Amino acid sequence: MDEEYDVIILGTGLTECMLSGILAVEGKKVLHIDRNDFYGGECASLNLTQLYQRFRNGASPPEALGRDRDYNIDLIPKFLMEGEGLVKVLVYTDVVRYLEFNAIATSMVLCQGSIYKVPSTAAEALSSSLVGLLQKPRARTFFNFLKNWKEDDPKTHEGLDLNRDTMAKVYSSFSLNDDTQEFIGHAMALQLDDKYKARPARETCDRVIMYANSAARAMEGKRDSPYIYPLFGLGDLPQAFARLSAVYTGTFMLNTPVDEIVCSPEDGSFVGVRSGDQVAKAKIVIGDPSYFTSQVRKTGRVIRAICILRSPIPSAKADSAQIILPQRQTGREHDIYITCLSEAQKICPKGCWIASVSTIAETSGDPKNEIAAALKLLGPIEQIFVSDSDVFEPLSDGTKTNVFISRSYDATSHFETVYEDVKDLYRRITGKDLVLQKRPPTTE
Repeated sequence: MDEEYDVIILGTGLTECMLSGILAVEGKKVLHIDRNDFYGGECASLNLTQLYQRFRNGASPPEALGRDRDYNIDLIPKFLMEGEGLVKVLVYTDVVRYLEFNAIATSMVLCQGSIYKVPSTAAEALSSSLVGLLQKPRARTFFNFLKNWKEDDPKTHEGLDLNRDTMAKVYSSFSLNDDTQEFIGHAMALQLDDKYKARPARETCDRVIMYANSAARAMEGKRDSPYIYPLFGLGDLPQAFARLSAVYTGTFMLNTPVDEIVCSPEDGSFVGVRSGDQVAKAKIVIGDPSYFTSQVRKTGRVIRAICILRSPIPSAKADSAQIILPQRQTGREHDIYITCLSEAQKICPKGCWIASVSTIAETSGDPKNEIAAALKLLGPIEQIFVSDSDVFEPLSDGTKTNVFISRSYDATSHFETVYEDVKDLYRRITGKDLVLQKRPPTTE
């Protein structure tokens, strides 16, 4: 450890491992440290004993739940959309070859007390009960607007500037009512709350296009959902990027305490990391908020509940599913997300389902009360493990001190915000945009 590196990375969460792999491929000498004896950090996948150690003070799991090794339960459940940025990184870096994916059976949304399948195509959307009869031609016009949009052809812009005009203005231009806006913004674009309406429309329109493209690929493969999931849990994602890093210039040290972040007394710039009596030096450090508690601020809290079921969710009746509860449907300010997985994804034994519920905390009361509407949809719950975690972001962009801190994982059920954080960190670290390039072939 007592040597010099280009980059030191603290924590093996997905964000950190993605950057470790990308920078190592670019030739940077990387030292990657984690205080834990497993990969993944807060986005690890745990077996049954680890789950009980974390949430039940080390109590032994009931024998009726089966064998320990049959469980790979995500602490932070998320699905991948086929066209999203993380999938592109997996393909371009060839990390995808370390993983095997399973298609999620269905994606659903709560509307007026009932659960509906989220349409996979614009044509399906126009025949869905989620879009009212009088709204269907207006929604068709909106979808055609996005389909025909050409950046360099003002005739296709309908007088709108997606970089300046808000999404609220775009909705108004097409006379889309609240129900249709909810379907587009929450079920397709996966916005967590309605604040997106006040932001430039580009973000949401790009997400709708990504959903449509992903759904089209799924339809080609005769799948009903645009979402996929890695077999054996999300914990394999950071491990796969760690493997990529190690193939190149990455050195990994797990179960290694970080006793001090050493900085220059003159200007506060990063110097190195001390563990015991050893010091590793580097020009740059990257890490998750838990390693830099004095350099981050709390922005909120995320409620998550992991539930072990003995039968599939009644409204889904599938081996896997996503269910979105839009804020307006539950009287909240933020959506609630449900993910459900089973033996088909190699995360639990036959006869079990793992349902996870997540949302942004809005009160200081019992977290279960905030997710009661979601828990009610799950049917009988065998075991439940509830967490209430703080969410942090860095106080500064790190360019003056060369200390670059990632953001905490949010309550959404997808990885787009993680990929955006990776791109933002890469831009601040290198001074250039992340350009995906095909990984050169290597012999492992």
